[in-house]
Amino acid sequence: MQQSRFTKICQLCLVALLAYPNAATQLRTYRLKVMADYPKNRPYTTVVLAMSADGKIADVKRSPARFTSLADKAHLEQRIADSDGVLFGAGTLRAYGTTLKVSHPLLLQQRDQQKLPPQPIQIVASRQANIDPQLRFFRQSVPRWLVTTTAGAKHWTGCPEFAQILVCPLPCSVEIDWVTALQQMAILGLSRLAVLGGGQLVASLVAADLIDELWLTVCPLILGGATAPTPVEGSGFYSALAPRLELLSVEKLDQEVFLHYRRQRLED
Repeated sequence: MQQSRFTKICQLCLVALLAYPNAATQLRTYRLKVMADYPKNRPYTTVVLAMSADGKIADVKRSPARFTSLADKAHLEQRIADSDGVLFGAGTLRAYGTTLKVSHPLLLQQRDQQKLPPQPIQIVASRQANIDPQLRFFRQSVPRWLVTTTAGAKHWTGCPEFAQILVCPLPCSVEIDWVTALQQMAILGLSRLAVLGGGQLVASLVAADLIDELWLTVCPLILGGATAPTPVEGSGFYSALAPRLELLSVEKLDQEVFLHYRRQRLED
């Protein structure tokens, strides 16, 4: 199959960064400037999702989103390679059964040059942590953490599947305290976090004002369905109080549109 133009662009950019250390230094400097304004007690957090033209991230059966292109997969792998940790909900894990590893040689070389381990930490979020230990995810050669509540931690305490279990219950609630969870991640050394869904997890992070950037890929199909999941679920926001975004870039590649947003805050 012919390589997509987006994949070629990604590879050319990586070649340039690897061949010209000054360019890589300039890019890292730019990233530091971008990250300078966010609170240092948590990772800089970016949501990365693909959705249908009508704003659905999966169909009504919550099947794995296999409707994206190779270009979008290359884009997703780049965002994962840029991160120290990758966060996703247990529902997303159940749907796919695995996680996307960094596999492209140039991306692995990029991480090596930045003195990072080959794979970012894969972090599963679940209140009850009822996760099947037979999932292929647990046989993948990736570091794994779990974010859960006190009740959820009981299922996995003393088990080897997760190297870290972050127990972050919200007082007087069955929910996860995401402010505390991200603070713990920062204490453990994570400075850049990619969030891959699902919509309920993203909604919780948006509600706690913990999202800094969003990458949304709009794909050329209509899924429909009142119960089909969207990028941000939860109880929603009134329009007057809705979080505002700044559009950083738009790129059309073949039949997909790649949107890049930054969270606008009052001080911006």
